[in-house]
Amino acid sequence: MDYDAKRVEEGLGHVHKEDITEKEDKIEKDESGAAPAQSVEQKREEQPIIKQQKSKRVATLDAFRGLTIVLMILVDDAGSAYERIDHSPWNGCTLADFVMPFFLFIVGVAIALALKKIPRIGDAIKKITLRTLKLLFWGILLQGGYSHAPDELVYGVDMKQIRWFGILQRIAVVYFIVAVIETLTTKLRPTVIDSGHFSIFSAYKWQWTGGFVAFLIYMITTYTLYVPDWSFVIHDDDKATRYTVKCGMRGHLGPACNAVGYVDRQVWGINHLYTQPVWTRLKACTLSSPRSGPFREDAPSWCYAPFEPEGLLSTISAILSGTIGIHYGHVLIHFKGHAERLKQWVSMAIVLLIVAIILHFTDAIPINKQLYSFSYVCFTAGAAGIVFSAFYVVIDVWGFRTPFLFLEWIGMNAMLVFVMAAQGIFAAFINGWYYETPDNSLVSSLDPKTCFYQRLALREIGDSLIRDIC
Repeated sequence: MDYDAKRVEEGLGHVHKEDITEKEDKIEKDESGAAPAQSVEQKREEQPIIKQQKSKRVATLDAFRGLTIVLMILVDDAGSAYERIDHSPWNGCTLADFVMPFFLFIVGVAIALALKKIPRIGDAIKKITLRTLKLLFWGILLQGGYSHAPDELVYGVDMKQIRWFGILQRIAVVYFIVAVIETLTTKLRPTVIDSGHFSIFSAYKWQWTGGFVAFLIYMITTYTLYVPDWSFVIHDDDKATRYTVKCGMRGHLGPACNAVGYVDRQVWGINHLYTQPVWTRLKACTLSSPRSGPFREDAPSWCYAPFEPEGLLSTISAILSGTIGIHYGHVLIHFKGHAERLKQWVSMAIVLLIVAIILHFTDAIPINKQLYSFSYVCFTAGAAGIVFSAFYVVIDVWGFRTPFLFLEWIGMNAMLVFVMAAQGIFAAFINGWYYETPDNSLVSSLDPKTCFYQRLALREIGDSLIRDIC
């Protein structure tokens, strides 16, 4: 029984209870007929064989993580020139909108594999807490306003305007909650699972309970919290202008009066929110929509307001993305065959996609990244499940690993690449070597906002117009 349990824990087998019973009977018969002179040394010789059965590192995990990092770099660098891949201004989903939930999905998968064996719960909690604090620190340092890379070669932030939440902070919160639930329920998790398609869900009911609690908190707050009128001040060239947004309602899912923004304004303060929200590209704000452009003369006041896309309430909803990811990890641990794993993964992904499409196109719950709506959770998690399954087939089943080695390397060094590339630290280092003026550098010449990229994006307008613009 220990051998089969070991295989299950290491992701090598999907063992049913009836199989265990048969093997226990067989072991009892063998032990009754065995010679009492069987030495302890022979048993010790068998032990290394069991240890060698550990599952190799799943290449799909690193490749998927690497793909997500590459996707982030792509949309960050090219999104300003090609708005179709940039974040959706409000409802809808573009290429950039898959980055965050893909991160959280693969974090969940990794948690399941990393915590499949926990010798000491206290030590595990300490490691989880330390890693969470590291992510929070780097998040505030890189996205709080302290680093101005790569545009400016200076550092420093006004503590009255520091941004408290961001990408790494959201990952840290989701990681902490999902990992703590996984750790504290270690003694409740099964060594074997019953046969049946839904047995994996009941076996890890506490993880799903945590996700359901997060879902309830988000939905109840979003649709029942009263949002009053609110105001903010914009400082421009030593001139301060106060704007007022009229609300006085509940359950609003638009930019102006949603509960997600209200919670962040109350918890963090309006001066600590992201000052360049994507809703500024909406038609209500600019005639250049879906591109960025000058505000309309009749633009509503909320167009000028800050908004935190990685806010507190939306992060609570994001816990569901991590919960779905850890479920995929549990399937990887408990199911032996490729077909069994893919059946679990793909079927769940299809269900999630269908739920999301129905909710969105019936206008019940629109797909919205800024609010991290439930339909957005389902749509992006379903897409992540399909991509993860496809990678698994190509890399781990068919063995076509070589073309994905670059993605694997990025995935195995995700934090390094994120800091150096996605957050512009490496670009800032290159930018520090300039000729005569800081604007005359290699990175500046390749900036999407420069004329080089404008020519590519606006080539259909005509060379003469581009020359006038540049």
